[in-house]
Amino acid sequence: MEQKPTLREISSQIRRDIVRMVNMAGSGHPGGSLSSTDLLTVLFFDQLNHSPKSWRRDGKGKDMFFLSAGHLSPVFYSVLARSGYFPVSELATFRKLGSRLQGHPSIERGLPGVHVASGSLGQGLSVACGAAITKMLNGEKNFIYVLMGDGESEEGQVWEAAMFAAHHKLDRIIAVTDWNGQQIDGPVSKIMNLGNLEAKWNAFGWETSVVDGHNLEAIAEAYRSAKANSGNGKPKMLLMKTEMGQDVDFMQGTHQWHGKAPNKEQTEVALKQLKETLGDF
Repeated sequence: MEQKPTLREISSQIRRDIVRMVNMAGSGHPGGSLSSTDLLTVLFFDQLNHSPKSWRRDGKGKDMFFLSAGHLSPVFYSVLARSGYFPVSELATFRKLGSRLQGHPSIERGLPGVHVASGSLGQGLSVACGAAITKMLNGEKNFIYVLMGDGESEEGQVWEAAMFAAHHKLDRIIAVTDWNGQQIDGPVSKIMNLGNLEAKWNAFGWETSVVDGHNLEAIAEAYRSAKANSGNGKPKMLLMKTEMGQDVDFMQGTHQWHGKAPNKEQTEVALKQLKETLGDF
């Protein structure tokens, strides 16, 4: 009987996929994709109620995930492929003309796993609210997950959606912020300081937790706790403290790799730091 890969092995392979995809395309966003790898690995391979074989765009009968920070498509595509939504070999078409794997997720070519096109920052939480309201009206007890960036949280629409979710007691929304402290132009604290995010979300009526976004068990426990408290009338925000470019030393902790592709030599250096566990595409 073949042994099931561990979450750590899966996350390592996904990071290899990210680096190779962006290098092969010559463009893309590796930094935030690497910082959010662990939290998405735990979600898709341990917590999310989903099925690639029975997936529907309307999400009926299943949990739903929305990627609000659409530029993190490399990690999203790798997670979907490694989950069985489409062939892993298709990752080689990332950002190619005519590919289903566009730079930002698109529904134009019917890519399984993608409920809505994204990339215009600040909109994902609003979409999640709509999905949560729909499930509530239909009597469905599934959860709605959405991943946002901390730089993205400078968008006003995020806070309008936050008020909406709290007002309507959408306590089956579990939002996640990839809190890596970096955005395209520099540190978030210097571009537009968000202040105390935990206090802000609490003030907006959300149940908020700060989590080590690279501790797989802590991430899993945060998801479990959020689901267990779904009856308290409060939407959930998991603030995942992460490092931009996690596990690739020359990308880590800097905004410079927000939207920059590594060259051949840099890719080779990065891949030596990331263990191949499931086989490269």
